[in-house]
Amino acid sequence: MKFIKKYFKIFIGAGVVLATILVFARVQQSADLANGTLKQWKSANADERATAIATLVGTDANNELMVACVDKMSTLPDSAEMAIADAARLCNLGVQLKQNL
Repeated sequence: MKFIKKYFKIFIGAGVVLATILVFARVQQSADLANGTLKQWKSANADERATAIATLVGTDANNELMVACVDKMSTLPDSAEMAIADAARLCNLGVQLKQNL
């Protein structure tokens, strides 16, 4: 009986450690939208989106336009796995080209 209790305690302890690691990883994954994918972008609220764009671009200039551009890119087919940083760079490049013309 002691044998079963010992391994039962080990099994429960390993389960708790595993659950803690999974919860920690999930929290870390959802905390940083700027390093996420466009799939995560769709589920983020407007404040998180604006903050992510300001972080990636480095300025608040044209922030609404940039958010709208990345929103548009997130609706394209097969764009769910594209990095938000890449989409923001493309949008920023487009805005800069438009301003220089």
